[in-house]
Amino acid sequence: MIGAIVALGAMVVFPEKFNLQSPPQTISNGQINPTWQGPTSFADAVEKASNSVVNIYTRKQIQERRNPLFDDPIFRHLFNISDVPRQQRMQSTLGSGVVVTAEGHILTNYHVIAGADEIVVALQDGRDARAEILGENRERDLAVLKINIDNVQAIALSDTKLPRVGDVVLAIGNPFGVGQTVTQGIISATSSRNRSLNISAFEDFIQTDAAIHPGNSGGALIDVDGNLLGINTANLSQETGFAGGIGFAIPIEIAMQTVHDVIKYGRVVKGWLGVEALALTPRLAHEVGLQSANGVIVTRTTPGGPAAQAGLQVGDILVGIDGKPISNPVDIVQIIQESRPGDEVDLEYIRSGIHEKLTVTLIEKPLAAN
Repeated sequence: MIGAIVALGAMVVFPEKFNLQSPPQTISNGQINPTWQGPTSFADAVEKASNSVVNIYTRKQIQERRNPLFDDPIFRHLFNISDVPRQQRMQSTLGSGVVVTAEGHILTNYHVIAGADEIVVALQDGRDARAEILGENRERDLAVLKINIDNVQAIALSDTKLPRVGDVVLAIGNPFGVGQTVTQGIISATSSRNRSLNISAFEDFIQTDAAIHPGNSGGALIDVDGNLLGINTANLSQETGFAGGIGFAIPIEIAMQTVHDVIKYGRVVKGWLGVEALALTPRLAHEVGLQSANGVIVTRTTPGGPAAQAGLQVGDILVGIDGKPISNPVDIVQIIQESRPGDEVDLEYIRSGIHEKLTVTLIEKPLAAN
């Protein structure tokens, strides 16, 4: 008992000798980091990025519908009604955009500015400027605008840090016209493809639970350091009617490719393979002697196209492009859409039961092939 009492007294008087208080430990990249703690505030990140997020007002003239009786000749004769011109009114919608260059180039969603006769951009410092549409990428639901105004702040881009599942992200935009707002969430997928969301022709999104309400479209999805990760595009709640929902953002590497193309060429430039294919069903896989239906069967190669010149043939089973598995024809288009004319891609295919590979140099799609 005396020994126990002495020991307890020593632990109280000299706690550092017994290491009773250990710092919180986290695991990062497989290594224990006893000093790191998560951020308690995202104010620095928001302050860094918010001045680059703008509000977009679009206006277009639409003709008011009038009663069909005004077009009836008997009615007009009886009531002595002359030609009444249809009244026109201006319709305004609201969205968001992100300044991506110091010269005033702005990224937004195509559906935000589609059909607009006039586009006005409102900066966070209170200034307004008319914007012109430099280029569109409708298949990705992207548009590039240009404003001629001095001292605009371009958002920071991260070239080294790739988003990961579990990362905390912030969505900045102007929902419901109430002013700039910030919502928080985490990333649940970094390449959300082929979900049949009917958002755009080619779907390759960052998936997050950060709220993206109407008006947030075209806004910024940023990391906790204030770097741009993607362009907010849609939220499932807009389709289902439920609050919250799952949000989707176009990865910035895809969006910036559109910006660079529009600035350099005035249009979006894409690679082209020259292949048509059908999904490989279990029955068809059995007929060609395969154990699984992973892959697509080539039904046509464009004569003189890149795939045909490289040696791909009708009947080949295409199973991979650049190490990415192919499970349906949409996968081919998705992958090639991210490539450029002059890029080389490695095709993995099966011919007569033998796995083979070949390298194809992509070209720009000829007008005759459209």
